[in-house]
Amino acid sequence: MLTLSSDSPLRRSGFRWFFAGQTVSLSGSAMAPVALAFAVLDASGRAGDLGVVLAARMLPMLGFLLIGGAVADRLPRRTVLLVSNLGAALTQGAVAALLLSGHYSLGAVAGLEFLNGLLSAFTTPALRGLLPELVDPAQLQRANALLGSVRNGSKVFGPSLSGVLVVAAGGGVAIALDAVSYLLATVCLARLPRGGGATAAPATRRGLTRELREGWDAFRGTPWLWRVTLAFCGVNLVQTGTWQILGPELTAREGSAATWGLLLSVRGVGMLLMSSLLYRLTVRRFLAVGQLAGVLSALLVLALGAGLPVPWLLVAAFVGGLGFTVSSISWDTSLQEHVPRQLLSRVCAYDDLFSYLAIPIGQLAVGPAAAAFGPRTVTTAAGLLYIALVLLPLTSRAVRRLPHAVPGSPDPAPAATAPAPR
Repeated sequence: MLTLSSDSPLRRSGFRWFFAGQTVSLSGSAMAPVALAFAVLDASGRAGDLGVVLAARMLPMLGFLLIGGAVADRLPRRTVLLVSNLGAALTQGAVAALLLSGHYSLGAVAGLEFLNGLLSAFTTPALRGLLPELVDPAQLQRANALLGSVRNGSKVFGPSLSGVLVVAAGGGVAIALDAVSYLLATVCLARLPRGGGATAAPATRRGLTRELREGWDAFRGTPWLWRVTLAFCGVNLVQTGTWQILGPELTAREGSAATWGLLLSVRGVGMLLMSSLLYRLTVRRFLAVGQLAGVLSALLVLALGAGLPVPWLLVAAFVGGLGFTVSSISWDTSLQEHVPRQLLSRVCAYDDLFSYLAIPIGQLAVGPAAAAFGPRTVTTAAGLLYIALVLLPLTSRAVRRLPHAVPGSPDPAPAATAPAPR
């Protein structure tokens, strides 16, 4: 059932500053990957250097993600984000300085990106846990839709702007702008209300291992949560490598190398449009609807596998962007509504960890699979598996019936509870 929403989270000062900080931070972050790739390739002339730099960022993010979740549940999340954003500004600023001054060094850039990945391990759980402290439960969907609009808009315009900057002034300038965006985000975060995130007095806090265990107990003890997480772990396993590696190859067969960029832009437009729609509409069984809408994300993969002409690929990309956004926003909103705040960052860290771990496995496996069975066969199989995995959690009543807070209705009760101290 759809109803029009009326109350805006932007009326809250804390959310306005958070939204402003995320707007500038996401805009800078959208430019950074393209800028870093071209800057490292231009400075070194070796594709292997870029692989080392990207791995140096990813490994600490995976290794410290659970610790980042525990820290964000223990300390005020505002403080965690202030420190991590300031640190990211310094590391990205140092990378920009090395590139702009002509003093590129693989060891130095990789070391700085290692620190950046380490900071991201603390940033992501704190960000996902902070929003329920800034808005009422019935405003979470609208708040996530606003943030999704900024995120999706940055995906549409950020890479193109970065490409222009790289051509006009070099990758170092774009990375410097990313550093400035982190500084501006830090200023915005400093205006947030103090407190939140710390759940126990210092004398009663338990050790890190115990806190991680509490997060794991809440995660595995909540049926709708682990079912959807494991489903999307499987989706990332079969889809991400196929999308990133086989997608450009198959698109070029139907059009040209530029067609892939066009598909990504059209998909981004669909994501941006749906984010705007979800700001005004709410769905009572939001998680179930999000899972159903997630099926649409597989359309472009299936269209590539079927070898459809470019116009149909563009339609599939647009519709897939619509479905992906519903799925993403419904998931974030459900977590924030139903997981207790004192556990939210840890639970989100487990969710992120399962997702991230599946990605490199799929990336490594897709090449040999395509060589053995053909890229179209692998892509079609990935699309069919995607649909099956997204629909699988709907066999659970806990997923189908999970309530969603809408304006004017009682807040849904948390579906996960904090374990008692042992």
